Amino acid sequence: MRIVVGAAAAATLAVTTLTFAPAAQAVQPGGAYDWTSVNVDTTQGFRALDAVDARTAWVGGDGGGVFRTTDGGTTWDEVSPPGSDGLLFRDVEARSASEAVVLSIGEGEASRIYKTTDGGVTWTETFRSAEPTAFYNCVDFWPGGKRGIAMSDPVDGEWRIITTSDGGDTWRIADTRGLEAPGEFGYSASGTCLVTAGARDAWIGGGGAAAKIYATHDGGRSWSSADSTIATGEAAGVFGLGFRNPRQGIAVGGDFGLEDDGVDRAAYSTDGGRTWVNSESDLGGYREAVAWIGGRTAIAVGPNGSDISHDNGRSWKPFGATQTRFHTVDCVPGACWAAGAGGRVGVLGR
Repeated sequence: MRIVVGAAAAATLAVTTLTFAPAAQAVQPGGAYDWTSVNVDTTQGFRALDAVDARTAWVGGDGGGVFRTTDGGTTWDEVSPPGSDGLLFRDVEARSASEAVVLSIGEGEASRIYKTTDGGVTWTETFRSAEPTAFYNCVDFWPGGKRGIAMSDPVDGEWRIITTSDGGDTWRIADTRGLEAPGEFGYSASGTCLVTAGARDAWIGGGGAAAKIYATHDGGRSWSSADSTIATGEAAGVFGLGFRNPRQGIAVGGDFGLEDDGVDRAAYSTDGGRTWVNSESDLGGYREAVAWIGGRTAIAVGPNGSDISHDNGRSWKPFGATQTRFHTVDCVPGACWAAGAGGRVGVLGR
């Protein structure tokens, strides 16, 4: 999207190790969830995050920095691609501690994809947009890591989609007939405006003239759209999506100029995104990302706090300390990670 949220200072490109004193796991009375926040010793804001497991996670910053931990967050290595100073990394997709793909956003050539297979020691630029009007927002991969998909704001009135079948080594522009979206755009706020599930399913969320969610169930060959029920506007719409399987999904969003407004900011689907139902209770504010903890439980994060649902997104309630403000969240078996402004990373505890 051309409204760029949260740009921060540039980072040093040298590889360094960042260490913090581990905090005690945060627990609220009665065993409720809360966040343990850690600082990665950078002024960069994080909106790109991918958790591999309870020990390994990658984050990307607004100053061209990429950081990785392999010890549960005790230490962080800066493993930024050479020459990335000043790029806005808004999505990272990692298969392991060694292999990751990062996406930078912006008009034209600012939209780039880099890949590493050696933990960030070396990087290869595998995609750079040659279309001046393209603005890539999000990237994701299907299980196995070979087949992937990335999306840009509409070009000539249609969402621009690129796909890969070799793990992100090469990309090609896909046929986007059926993806007309005049006046719409994506939000590169959390790396979750495009998500995949199952073997062939993917979803795109947008805003602007409409707050629709677009779904494919055949690997991107055909698409359908549905009203998300989330309020829309010039700075509003669907910011984050999360599917725990090809049928059960949650969408969150709002207006990033009204961060305390949580009315009509969440919806859920039980039919693979063919239809969406507005959540029965409001969120605590505008939310940028959502992730499933497990079973029927999901969490949503935004700049004024976090919310939790124990019924597949039908109802929500706030949790955690108000100062734990994050832009993006990702959960894997045994751990949930979140990231936000000022180099902040959080781990969920109870």
